[in-house]
Amino acid sequence: MADNTHVYVGVAATVGMDHQGHLGGIFRQSPGDKGWEHLKGGLPEGAEMHAITVHPTDHDTIFVGSTKGIYRSTNRGGKFEHLSVPGGDPDIWSILVHPKDPQRLYAGATPTAVYRSDDGGDHWKKLADPGLPDRVIMAFACRVMRLDVDPTSPDDVFATIEANGAMRSRNAGESWEDCTADLIRFCEQPKYKSRIGSQTDIEGMLDGHALACSAAAPGTVFLANRMGLFKSADRGTTWEDMEIGRFSPLTYGRDIRTSPHEPKVMYAALSPAARSTDGSIYKSEDVGKTWKRFDHDIKADATMMGVTIHPRDPNQVYAVSRVGQMFGTQDGGKSWSESRLPEGVRDAYCVAVG
Repeated sequence: MADNTHVYVGVAATVGMDHQGHLGGIFRQSPGDKGWEHLKGGLPEGAEMHAITVHPTDHDTIFVGSTKGIYRSTNRGGKFEHLSVPGGDPDIWSILVHPKDPQRLYAGATPTAVYRSDDGGDHWKKLADPGLPDRVIMAFACRVMRLDVDPTSPDDVFATIEANGAMRSRNAGESWEDCTADLIRFCEQPKYKSRIGSQTDIEGMLDGHALACSAAAPGTVFLANRMGLFKSADRGTTWEDMEIGRFSPLTYGRDIRTSPHEPKVMYAALSPAARSTDGSIYKSEDVGKTWKRFDHDIKADATMMGVTIHPRDPNQVYAVSRVGQMFGTQDGGKSWSESRLPEGVRDAYCVAVG
C-alpha cells in the first residue's frame, strides 16, 4: 500500500439547478480513517467544487477547479493559493496535468473555453475560442467536463462538453476542431435519442461527461456520455458504440479513466441516470473491448460520479456517489470499504487520490 495517501472529494453543494446551501467544498481523508477533514484554508467561501487533480509526479500538489477559479495547494490541501487566470475567475470544470510534461496544465471552463499553463500553474493563457455551434440549449451554459492528451502524440488534446459533444486540438490547444458530427449521426436511430432539458433529442449523445486516452491505443479517444461509452480510433472523426450494455445493466456513462500503471486497463463509472439510486464501477483489461463489474458488495444510493486510481499503487481504486458515499479498495477489488462524507453533503462531483 502506498503510504502518505489522501483521498479528496469535491462537492458542489447544489441539488439539481437549485443552490440549497448544503455543505460544500473539498474534503480529505486518509484511507482507513473514519472522519473527513473539510479543507478551507485559502479556498473562497461558497465556491462550488467541480474538479480535483493530484499532480502525477508531485503528490503534495493538488489543483482545484471551482465556480471561483483555480486554486493550488502544495501541501496536500493544508492551504490553497488562488491562481490568476485571464479574464477573472472562470468557472472551472476540469484540470489536466500533461502526461509527458508535468509543467503543462489545461483547464476547461464554462461557457466553453480552455486555458493552458506552461509553468505549473503560475501563469495561464486563454486558448483559441473553439467556436462550436450551440446545438443543444440547456438551462446551463455548456462546460468542458474533461480534457485528456494522447500520450503517444503529446500535442493532441481532446475535450468533451456537457452538452455539446467533443472537440480536439492537434497543436496543444492553439486551435480546435469539432468532433461532434458523427455523434449526432447516431441519433438517426431511436435508441440514441434522448431529451431531458433542451429543444432537441440529440441532447443525450452530446451530453459528454468524461473522456480518456491510452498509450495502448494511439490515436484513440474514449468517451463517456449519457447514452453509454463510445470510442473513436481516428482522433474523434468517427465514433463507435462500445456497447457497454453487453456487460452492464447500467449504461449511463459518468466517468472513464485509464490506469496510470497499465494502459490496457480502464475503469468506468456507470449508473442508470444522472439522478438515480444506483451506480457501479466496471473494469476493462483490454482497452475497452470487454468489461467486468469491479466493485463487490457495495450499494450506491445515488449516481456514481467519479472513479480514480492511485498513482503509485494500482491496487487502490476509489469512487464517489453523488450523495457523498466514497467507496475504496486497497487490494485490487477483492474487498471494499465505504466512508460517507458529513451529513449535509450534496452533489459530490469529483474524486482524486494521491
